[in-house]
Amino acid sequence: MDPVVHFEFPYDDRERIARFYQSAFGWELQKLGEDMGNYVIAVTAKSDAKPGAPGGAIGGGFYQRRADWPAQYPSVVIAVDKIESSMDKVVKAGGKLLGEPMDIPGVGRYVSFYDTEGNRVSMLQPLPMGGSS
Repeated sequence: MDPVVHFEFPYDDRERIARFYQSAFGWELQKLGEDMGNYVIAVTAKSDAKPGAPGGAIGGGFYQRRADWPAQYPSVVIAVDKIESSMDKVVKAGGKLLGEPMDIPGVGRYVSFYDTEGNRVSMLQPLPMGGSS
């Protein structure tokens, strides 16, 4: 079973979205630099448990909205062991891939897809703990 491990929302104004979620919910936010696409990481709960594990919490992030990207609305990210085989499963189950996997430095390989109902979802093959790509 592949767990949901992350959520993502698009933003138009990075400072505004960071202020909102920090003020409204007390989330801890880390603004990454341009080399990481100005991504904002959100820590939503204090926990030593691994995300997706019993007692664990799901964190998330915010990405800058882009005119050339499809389906930019809130979505979830599912962790998978092997992204290529999971991509094959998505297509065989009736989903549609949105491009090719991209490497996220220090994180893993990532690709988005539409499910059979038109929802945008993503998959992440995380890097091994303590490893590199």
